[in-house]
Amino acid sequence: MKYLELTIKAESNFVECLLNELSLAGICDAAIDNPSEIAEMVAGLGDTEWYDAEQVQVSTSELASVTVYCTDDEEGNVRADSVRAIVAKLQGENCDITLTETVRDDSEWKDAWKEYYHTAQVSEKFVVKPTWEDAHVDDGLFVIEIDPGMAFGTGTHETTSLSLKLMEKHVKRGDRVLDVGTGSGILAIAAAKLGASDILGIDIDEDAVRVANENIANNIAPTSNDANVRAVVGDLTEGIDFTADVVVANLLADLVMKLTSSVAKHMADDAIYITSGILVEKQKQVAECLTENNFTIVEILEDGEWCAIAAVGNDD
Repeated sequence: MKYLELTIKAESNFVECLLNELSLAGICDAAIDNPSEIAEMVAGLGDTEWYDAEQVQVSTSELASVTVYCTDDEEGNVRADSVRAIVAKLQGENCDITLTETVRDDSEWKDAWKEYYHTAQVSEKFVVKPTWEDAHVDDGLFVIEIDPGMAFGTGTHETTSLSLKLMEKHVKRGDRVLDVGTGSGILAIAAAKLGASDILGIDIDEDAVRVANENIANNIAPTSNDANVRAVVGDLTEGIDFTADVVVANLLADLVMKLTSSVAKHMADDAIYITSGILVEKQKQVAECLTENNFTIVEILEDGEWCAIAAVGNDD
């Protein structure tokens, strides 16, 4: 999608007047870069234990800039015309002010992050590879090709790596696996490659489910392992009819604790519950929640500030 970037350059003392004019035109979301205000703030802070004002040089000779973004539609055109009229008015009042218009495409920033996403071995058995990158992978490793699209999860984060390490230990051939908050589908795909026969990924985000199913199709051949792998829009607490030998939930600590009371009804006898996305500082809190909900902790893995927990459900 294209949009218009309108950048107004002016001396610092004109910025307040400019913002007032924009506000009167209903434009209150401009981005402001005013070196003079930054310099004043730096001077006012003085020296502290963590900051030395003399070491920070802020140029006050640079012009301030005020940037307004306009969508490529009728509403955006009206907004752009208002900006142009305001600049023309101020120029007529002998203000030193200029306007630069640049047509942008959101693809310029939407895919920029790909520059930093590369093939990586994230556990003993798994390599995660972007779909757009060619890379040599040693024999014997499982490769998961991922295009996260608009879903959360490139596979390289510690929380995913921890989940995969526990799945390598606890997912057995023929298992049924439930992936809660599937995101880009990495853990569902991993379960199939480990030999699970029936894998359901669920997510409340429709875009995530679409991306997950695209990644599943790119990684799992229809006849591979005779695995049934799919992702659906759903909430674990309601409307999901699936019983699993392994439930994996790579979420956040608060969500993990919120869902734990609903997990047992989706678990077969002696099933394993793998939770990740937990900060080490919340490990004790999550562990207590698991125990209170009749789970026995089997193993805890840590990586930096993150941890993952494997627990087994107990019969009442």
